[in-house]
Amino acid sequence: MTLASMAFTLPAYHMPEPERIAPISPPQAAADGVEESSDQESVRLMLRVKEGDVKAFERLVELHQSAIIGTCARMLNNIDDAHDIAQQVFIRVWRSAPRYEVTAKFTTWLFTITRNLVFNETRRRSRRKEVSMEQENEDDPPKHFADHSIPGADHITQQTELEQALDKAIAALPEKQRLAVIMRRHEERPYEDICAALKMSLPAVKSLLFRARTELRKHLAAYLGEDVE
Repeated sequence: MTLASMAFTLPAYHMPEPERIAPISPPQAAADGVEESSDQESVRLMLRVKEGDVKAFERLVELHQSAIIGTCARMLNNIDDAHDIAQQVFIRVWRSAPRYEVTAKFTTWLFTITRNLVFNETRRRSRRKEVSMEQENEDDPPKHFADHSIPGADHITQQTELEQALDKAIAALPEKQRLAVIMRRHEERPYEDICAALKMSLPAVKSLLFRARTELRKHLAAYLGEDVE
């Protein structure tokens, strides 16, 4: 089956929405053996995909779609865009399969693809916003944009207010800091994956995360005090 014929049947079109983003908390890392076994399974599946095995590809999507959608949703703050980018990630995985070589962990490779596509999208948004602002006429009436990430006032509680404040604080971070925080705290990825995705050394990634957490503390001080962890 060719990519063109299977594009509209990819499981990515039926990806579930990620759960609401929870406040930052210390990751509960899986045992090394469990993570290694999971990655080995993904590598075995990818090697079958390399031979054109569509069932193996569908299984790969099932295993990783939730993490990829969650990462994209937190980076872009839009679930529809997250689904679109996640689908592009898996299409790129399929297209890259003939050239795939086991040179790193599968998840490292997958998150690197995700990083490239998400950063492309954030930069595209930035350019579009700049053009839109330049085209606005000062005499035009002010435009109002609905924020669909905020629930109705009747349902706002202290917890949802905290989640909204966290979403806003993460969204305000520079893109590399934002991706590092999401991969480390929400997706519980090891430093190895973050270093590979961002093409940075371990000390540089740790410094990046330190700066990001400092900024988050400033934004969330009213809710959590000095420490957001």
